[in-house]
Amino acid sequence: MSLPQPNLFLSSKEDAMHFKELWTIHNPAKPISLPQLFSIRNISIAGIIAAVYVALTLINPWSFGGVQFRLSEALTVLPILLPQSIPGLFVGVLISNLFSPVGILDVIFGSLATLLAALISYGCRRTVWAAMLSPVLVNGLIIGLLLHFVEHLPLLPTMASVAFGELVVVLLLGTLLLKSLDRIDLQNR
Repeated sequence: MSLPQPNLFLSSKEDAMHFKELWTIHNPAKPISLPQLFSIRNISIAGIIAAVYVALTLINPWSFGGVQFRLSEALTVLPILLPQSIPGLFVGVLISNLFSPVGILDVIFGSLATLLAALISYGCRRTVWAAMLSPVLVNGLIIGLLLHFVEHLPLLPTMASVAFGELVVVLLLGTLLLKSLDRIDLQNR
C-alpha cells in the first residue's frame, strides 16, 4: 500500500489564499505626473527616503563588496507604493556609494542600476513578485559586472552572490516593510 504524497507547497485552499494574500497589494502607487513628483511634499518624502537609505547603508559593515547584504535595499520595494521613492532611492544610493571602495564607478553604475530597478518596480507594481524581483536581477547583473571588472572577481559567482544578498534582504525585510505600509493609504496622507 502506498502512502499519499504530501503537497509541499499549497496543501489546502486556505494555504492558497494565504499565499495569494502575501503577494497582493491593496494600495499600489497611483500614477504621478512630473510636476507632482517635484512638489515640496514629494521632494521631502524623497529626501527622507534618501537619508534613511544612506544611514542604513553606512551603519552596515556588509554593504559593499562581492558578498553584500545591504539592509537599505529593503527600501527598493517602496516604488510599488510610492513613486516619490524613486528619486529618493537614486539619491540615497548615489550618496552611499561615495563611500564605496570601488569608487566613482560604483557611484555612477550603482546609482543607475537602482534607478533602473526602481523604474521597473514601479512599472510592475501590480505584480508584486515581479516588482520585488527587479532590484535583485538588475543589481545582480550590473553590480556583479562592475565588481568583476573593477575588483577582478569571478563573474558568475559574483553576480550570484550580489543577487542572493539582495534577494534575502528584499524578501525578508522588504516584504515586512511592504506589508506594513500597504495597510496605510500613503497616497492620500
